[in-house]
Amino acid sequence: MKNIKATYHHGDLKQSLTLAATQLLKEDGVNGLSMRKLADRVGVSRTAPYHHFKDKTALLCSIAEQGFLLQNKSISAFITNLEQIDSLTLFKNYVYTYIQFAEEHSETYDLMFGRDIWKADNITESLKQESKNSFKLWVQWVEILQKDQVLSKIDPPLRVGQATWATLHGMCRLLIDGIYLEKQDLEAMAESAITLLTQKHHINVS
Repeated sequence: MKNIKATYHHGDLKQSLTLAATQLLKEDGVNGLSMRKLADRVGVSRTAPYHHFKDKTALLCSIAEQGFLLQNKSISAFITNLEQIDSLTLFKNYVYTYIQFAEEHSETYDLMFGRDIWKADNITESLKQESKNSFKLWVQWVEILQKDQVLSKIDPPLRVGQATWATLHGMCRLLIDGIYLEKQDLEAMAESAITLLTQKHHINVS
């Protein structure tokens, strides 16, 4: 792949570096990504990336942050469509959208929820904030889904949000880690998960 030197203006360099780093991450993994290789890919001096990212961890945090921003955009789009499409259909669509995101951006997904970043001591504040914003947005939608009787009202939105996200995350990990490679198996699991999550509040326990 040729470098992207001609695709950015001075003010866009940070974003260009993040996009190029995301592509390198996809090609070579975390261990294969370096500031030097990134500079060569973008077509800037070897020191240029350090003007925007003090080290590799900061660069990885930026990639993960972009992932959360994409997820936030996705959730916001579903919430916006509540007036046009029923909540249950939107929730089902989101489950598949979430899994698709993890499948298509598996390296970024690993950073967003993996130890490569969260075990580090110097996580950027912007990543911490964006990850919190992402989960807050999810919990807000869960509250709407509870009011629309799509998800259980037995527990508060936070607990339901944690449980539903953990279910989605578990399926994505099975896919990314290669445990379930057949897409039809994952689709069947997703359908079962949707049924369990949306019908739990109809079950009466004596």
